[in-house]
Amino acid sequence: MTRIKRGYIAQRRRKKTRLFASSFRGAHSKLTRTITQQKIRAWVSAHRDRDNQKRNFRCLWITRINAIIREKGACYSKFIHDLYKWQLLLNRKILAQIAVSNRNCVYMISSEIRKAVDRKEYAGII
Repeated sequence: MTRIKRGYIAQRRRKKTRLFASSFRGAHSKLTRTITQQKIRAWVSAHRDRDNQKRNFRCLWITRINAIIREKGACYSKFIHDLYKWQLLLNRKILAQIAVSNRNCVYMISSEIRKAVDRKEYAGII
């Protein structure tokens, strides 16, 4: 039998995968089999690191809020607990942005909550 060269569709598919791997080094950007292996590995890393990125940003926000709250002698966990008790729907991302841009606003929020806790106004909410 005579040899048949593969057609246009297979070449187009390989070209597409080579474009994906054009930034890889060495054989990882040249050979079709290693390109597919590296492509799968890259997808796995991207999927894993999306979750890690969410985790890291939440940790950063908590650290920023805690640093601001500690300056006034308060505790982060009690602050967040009192926010939930007062049903103030400010998530950690927004609180961290407020803490970075305007510290006085966070001080005002924490002092108002602390005053209310001292007066035991939220006893009916519990």
